[in-house]
Amino acid sequence: MKCTKKYRLSYTQRAQKIADSLTLEEKVSLMGGNVTLQDMIADLTADSNKHYNYIPYPAGGIEKADIPPVLFCDGPRGVVCGTGKSTCFPVSMLRGASFDTELEEKIGHAIGKEVLAYGGNLFAGVCINLPYNPGWGRSQETYGEESFHLGEMGSALIRGVQGENVIACIKHFAFNQMEISRFKVSVDCDKRTEREVFLPHFKRCIDEGAACVMSSYNLYKGIRCGHHDYLLNQVLKKEWGFDGFIMSDFIWGVKDTVEAANGGQNMEMSCTQFFGRKLVEAVREGKVSETKINDAALRILRTLLAFEEVDDKERDESIIGCKEHIALALQSAREGITLIKNEDRVLPFEKNSIKRLVVLGKLGEKEVIGDHGSSQVHPAYIVTPIQGIANVSPKTEVIYYSGENLEHAKKLAGEADAVVFVVGYDYDDEGEYISEDQNDSYTGAIGGDRTDSLGLHEDEIELLNEVGPVNRNSAAILIGGNMIMMEEWKDSVSAVIMAYYAGMEGGTAMAEILFGDVNPSGKLPYVIPFKETDLPQVNWDTRSQWYDYYHGYAKLEKEGIKPSVPYGFGLSYTAFEVKKPSFKAEAEMISAACDVTNIGERAGTEVVQMYVGFKNSSVDRPVKLLRGFKRVELEPKESKRISITCPIEQLSRFNPEANRMELEHMEYEIYIGTSSANEDLISGTFRL
Repeated sequence: MKCTKKYRLSYTQRAQKIADSLTLEEKVSLMGGNVTLQDMIADLTADSNKHYNYIPYPAGGIEKADIPPVLFCDGPRGVVCGTGKSTCFPVSMLRGASFDTELEEKIGHAIGKEVLAYGGNLFAGVCINLPYNPGWGRSQETYGEESFHLGEMGSALIRGVQGENVIACIKHFAFNQMEISRFKVSVDCDKRTEREVFLPHFKRCIDEGAACVMSSYNLYKGIRCGHHDYLLNQVLKKEWGFDGFIMSDFIWGVKDTVEAANGGQNMEMSCTQFFGRKLVEAVREGKVSETKINDAALRILRTLLAFEEVDDKERDESIIGCKEHIALALQSAREGITLIKNEDRVLPFEKNSIKRLVVLGKLGEKEVIGDHGSSQVHPAYIVTPIQGIANVSPKTEVIYYSGENLEHAKKLAGEADAVVFVVGYDYDDEGEYISEDQNDSYTGAIGGDRTDSLGLHEDEIELLNEVGPVNRNSAAILIGGNMIMMEEWKDSVSAVIMAYYAGMEGGTAMAEILFGDVNPSGKLPYVIPFKETDLPQVNWDTRSQWYDYYHGYAKLEKEGIKPSVPYGFGLSYTAFEVKKPSFKAEAEMISAACDVTNIGERAGTEVVQMYVGFKNSSVDRPVKLLRGFKRVELEPKESKRISITCPIEQLSRFNPEANRMELEHMEYEIYIGTSSANEDLISGTFRL
């Protein structure tokens, strides 16, 4: 119920009555964070037991009216609050690779429960920004490159979080796809790109019932997004009918009192610098209409009232980091870790045959769960890759070496039954970024964007190329938040696994997949090209950036460029066959059905994907786009008939002349299969 706009609007009259009883000063007090900048700095520097968002950050609240403050808890890989307790789930990019909306909803429920246990009432961890280029350092916080997929995964998380009586905040609205320039860059694009590429997933989550939106730091068409009348007032509130409230990104998200208030901003977070007293004065001077204040107060009050009924038993601290939630984190890692290459079926390793296993690479013993910015979660423990291997195969002798001396690494590899390279990134390489003139306020973030290369470090490439051929019983595990280029080294190892940042139980899941206790089922939520130049080019340190209509797999396919690994691709230790497709369009839905058979010798899970093509469009459109997906679990030789549906409105394109989304009446192509590659799909047509 909390997820529905209808439910929340039922509190309008009660909220309006409270708003009418408040003074201007009291209404404005609802619109600002209650944390001082000095207190935030103290949290970061006072002692080692505190950190950003150590406790839920309060904003607003009216004690005389019994209205609680907004109590902000960050995410998305779990609840940031506390130290040594929270469940650290895998980053959203790995969860996106699972293509499992049911599991994501369960994770949302778990996160919602932990928010309540910390005393919070808002989770600001539904990050659905679309990485225009995979070098964006914070793209680990989102689900992948595909707008439709982002909307479906984000909506699932919202359902779970708000199902626990916790406000879900989607972020960062909008056009937030770079770190180094996020405070200064003005993004621009044409109207079709805006409406068909960068905004649909936000609308999908609003339609699902998200109760809060966080605006972004960057500018769009020269106007700061936290002040943006077009984005906040016209699109979000008027066109999409958003009933909740908007909050700014922290500290630097509001830069002007009058422009922000008139532009539709409802709440300055987390420190009140431009609202508060300055906003009261602006209203009294006639620079901001009191109707703007009334609208913000009503939105905030109505949302808080709709989410206020929480029993004490729902705030049980024992739920934080409980066994059930850790089991969900492990299940998520198992489902999302993606097998990209498995030459000669070198994987899974046989435990009885692998007496000695060598782990090479500096990340093999590191507790790597993602960046050290605002999304950093503090769990009770983290299972590293070497710990996971030792735990899963206790009779195997595990030898670890960081790999600096190549001759020593070759010797170890030559004497081992198998070699595992653990390579990639950590928080020094990618993540949230604060520039030098701002880091006195927030010292945690140091990563930034991947400006030099989307490949591995030079020493890791050398390690793989020099040592990999010594022992062909070898696998490379890649750690990182988005696509990693493979061409320079992929022939030097027999197997490649993308492990992303796999959470507190990530080492366990990696080892289970290496030894076959778990059959991998993850699918890449992005394309891997042969050349970085096949991707859209971004100036990471700039004041202006143009976004084209095409990016990711849609760009490569439109330009006729074959990828190294297609979007939606992932191997299994078994094999699947897709047959007997049927396609239809009726009422308001399109659907694709097929028989899926496990033709291998062990149980496994396939992710069946539906794409729609636009060859007959009167305007330039992608060759095809993802418009549905479903996971199917199958025992050996088992078959299931599955059906995937999609609302017809999801096929619409934006007409700039009419200024609206329109459905073209024509013949469409439709595809069903196991990746975006044509050879993995069966095609048909339907007419609208």
